[in-house]
Amino acid sequence: MEQIRKPFQGVFNIIRFNWHFYVLSIAFLLGLFILNNYVPAKFHLYFLLFFFLTLATTLISLLVSYYVYDLSDLYKFNWLTDNQEKISIININAGFDETSTLLQAKFKNAALTVLDFYDPAKHTEVSIKRARKAYPAYPGTRITTTDKLELQSNSADKIFVTLSAHEIRDPNERVIFFKELHRVIKPGGQIFVTEHLRDTANFLAYNIGFFHFLSKPSWYKVFKLSNLQIRSEQKITPFISTFTLEKHGITN
Repeated sequence: MEQIRKPFQGVFNIIRFNWHFYVLSIAFLLGLFILNNYVPAKFHLYFLLFFFLTLATTLISLLVSYYVYDLSDLYKFNWLTDNQEKISIININAGFDETSTLLQAKFKNAALTVLDFYDPAKHTEVSIKRARKAYPAYPGTRITTTDKLELQSNSADKIFVTLSAHEIRDPNERVIFFKELHRVIKPGGQIFVTEHLRDTANFLAYNIGFFHFLSKPSWYKVFKLSNLQIRSEQKITPFISTFTLEKHGITN
């Protein structure tokens, strides 16, 4: 059954899982507002400008999140061709899965395997911990590790890694993970990696929060070291990119 997303679900989850950032932001704004009453009048304009700059930055990030996660085609997978063949699909997440139900609906006859590589000792984002408590895992989800997926070599037709690979913060671990994807994907199979990038658009949207993402050259380096080649690269939105990868040397 196709999953129906609720209005504002995406941006609500952003606030819900990262509420500490917004509490700090509100406290900071209140502090500026109060402090403005105790500084010399000549500094009032600077305090007000800083106040509205901070407020605008927070509101812009929420508006962009609403656009990306609630209004865009990110979770519609319109860039994929519906496939009714009996193929093998692997969907890999880092503790929060919003795509497995959608993929199963799009590929109705596919054998879907869902893997979760979240390790609280390595992947320390508090937002992931909150997401895991709020949403149950997809039925049959298997806990795995980034260095050993415990899947047969050359067994998957398609692998999806949506907004999760950046949670692997250690560069060496990230390369090992993608080498595992290279091992598991069939010759001619495709790996779809969807991520925010550390680029201008995401800096304008999330300010210093864009440092949580990886730059395009960093991803290119990971793919090269994993012996994967980029078949295509597309923008789902100005803030989201999807890389379609396959084993190096495969041509159609």
